[in-house]
Amino acid sequence: MRSKDQSARIYSAEVMTDDTRKTADGEVYTYIKAKAYMVRTESNKDLIAEIDAGIKKETSVGCCVRDISCSICGKNIKTQGCEHQKGKSYGGSLCCYLLSEPTDAYEWSFVAVPAQKNAGVIKSFDPNGEREKLAEMAMEFKEELKTDIIRFASSVIPEMKGSSLEEICDVLSLKSLRDMRDAFRENARKNLPVVRQLDVCGADGNNENSEYKI
Repeated sequence: MRSKDQSARIYSAEVMTDDTRKTADGEVYTYIKAKAYMVRTESNKDLIAEIDAGIKKETSVGCCVRDISCSICGKNIKTQGCEHQKGKSYGGSLCCYLLSEPTDAYEWSFVAVPAQKNAGVIKSFDPNGEREKLAEMAMEFKEELKTDIIRFASSVIPEMKGSSLEEICDVLSLKSLRDMRDAFRENARKNLPVVRQLDVCGADGNNENSEYKI
């Protein structure tokens, strides 16, 4: 695989079932739902537009399984083979190749005709704009974290330029930014402890109300 062909990264995947649908051989419809993200850049703006418009929709998965067997006779297609053909019915049962024990998924690609029927991009609509609101809140929180990091870092590592810190912060996740903010804040607290302007005098103070003098 070549990373230069990569446009997005899958960060979550789960097996889903839909009790309202059936597969071609009558089983409950089961599928993998994956979530991916990509950075909006000048080079991929056309791809994003095609996905939004539904032009790029059908997908295919490159994967590896330990066993491929015939649904009619149960023989291993890799090692034994059989006389049955995929898509044909035998005694009222549709012949399928059963993929068992998956070991790896290499990549997901956009294709013209997917091997798995209906495999493709799922588009959703948020009528209340909750996702946009959450995205705006996340961006505001990120800016607050960046401001705090630069402020605390200026006292811990004054030699580092604020512009360099901003570039570092731009590529970090919210969790990483929060961890960095907390670390810089703790170091700043140790390096620059809070000093009281008003200090209480001992019992031997000579001047009355001297504890209130700065």
